[in-house]
Amino acid sequence: MREDTGFLDRPDGERLAWRKIEGAGPTVVWLGGFKSDMAGSKAQTLADWAMANGRAYVRFDYLGHGESSGDFVKGTISRWREDALAVIDQLTAGPLVLVGSSMGGWLACLVAAVRAERIAGMVLVAPAADFTEKLMVPEMTAADRLAMDRDGVWMRPSDYGDPYPIARELIEDGARWSILPGPVPVEAPVRILQGGVDPDVP
Repeated sequence: MREDTGFLDRPDGERLAWRKIEGAGPTVVWLGGFKSDMAGSKAQTLADWAMANGRAYVRFDYLGHGESSGDFVKGTISRWREDALAVIDQLTAGPLVLVGSSMGGWLACLVAAVRAERIAGMVLVAPAADFTEKLMVPEMTAADRLAMDRDGVWMRPSDYGDPYPIARELIEDGARWSILPGPVPVEAPVRILQGGVDPDVP
């Protein structure tokens, strides 16, 4: 078995990088986290599992992430949801198991709501549903809000490297896709893996 690679062209000229393993279904689709990419350890572990077990698997990078084109600061939940749907619609067939990590858990729920007939199951790893509104906004100081009002961008400190640019549009768009406190319109079996003392996604 091998893992194929390629790019999916989007209508606006951007390109989404993807990797795909052909095998038995349901196809496992990896949806990564905010500022993460498909080369991360969890995504790679799933690729290794798929190769060893002859299972179909697809992973990809959203706009502005990893090997995909585009400016990260222009990304929104709407756009990354559209990216996920484009990958699913154009690169997969038949039943799916969505595996979403952090932001990818939120996106998995949004995708499942409109592709319910294809979802065989979901695994959510520390799902960060509504993280823009529930986690980012409360931590903004008065100075942060002023910077966002003035510049349209807030440089959010990160424990993983340089500060992340958070655009006003990301915060405003995220609020439109709020799914908490629920109910979340997903009927398929769901398993949630959540650390009891996760500092990033409580």
